[in-house]
Amino acid sequence: MQTVDFFPPIVDEPYSYGAIAAANALSDIYAMGGRPVLALAVAGFPEDLDLEIMAAILQGGIDKVAEAGAVVAGGHTVVDREPKYGLCVTGLVDLATMTTKAAAQPGDRLLLTKPLGTGLVTTASKWDEASADDLAAAVASMLHLNRRTAELIARVKAHAVTDITGFGLLGHAAEIARHSGVGLQIEAEALPLLPGALSYARRGIVPGGLKRNRDYLETGGYVRYAASVEEPLRLLLHDPQTSGGLLIALPAAAAALLQAHCTEVGELCVAIGSVVEGGGIIVA
Repeated sequence: MQTVDFFPPIVDEPYSYGAIAAANALSDIYAMGGRPVLALAVAGFPEDLDLEIMAAILQGGIDKVAEAGAVVAGGHTVVDREPKYGLCVTGLVDLATMTTKAAAQPGDRLLLTKPLGTGLVTTASKWDEASADDLAAAVASMLHLNRRTAELIARVKAHAVTDITGFGLLGHAAEIARHSGVGLQIEAEALPLLPGALSYARRGIVPGGLKRNRDYLETGGYVRYAASVEEPLRLLLHDPQTSGGLLIALPAAAAALLQAHCTEVGELCVAIGSVVEGGGIIVA
């Protein structure tokens, strides 16, 4: 299997930027139950970019790929006015355990493996509004690989899995719903959130992509909210994530077992809703 992902700097520190971009690119492999084996760097750098900065970005990616048990085998760069970096990743998967977005079943539980809010927190940082602690928590979350969780998912045979990235939680959840021919019910109060994310949403510090995500899903009423779901939480549901967690649909017994396994190894795994008959998404 292959995937590619790259983007402009999400944080100011070059090494962390490279590592986050690599973790983000690797997530598609993990979401399908695969094992990354090699990657190619894809980058665009300004002609006058300091070579030490360029090297730090590339090294961050190399080290994160090594953490995943794979190697960066080369890559390609072009001249660009704004730095961009990411990876094309090749992975291997056993077809017997491969997970897709298309097999969720009514009665399944929905589990989420990372807190939401990276878009809100990093936007607040760009506006010089984020606290150092909030930004540090967001960076730590983005740097964290989905590797261990993916390995545990393979032990319980989930019905459907996707990683949460630029389309936000509801955007990627909608892909599971549509491809599986089911509806989803999300429990807003159960959502794990990054420190500060809800506060920034209340203050209207939101990334541009959030509105596009929201407009796309709310057109035609595909997403419906209970009156009790406050506006800041609605924003968080559409927040574009970088190197977000995995959204997993699986039977209740398997969900309980996966949560127990994750707790044993210190991985977050939170029940946030269920799969239902019908279509669309209800947030209650």
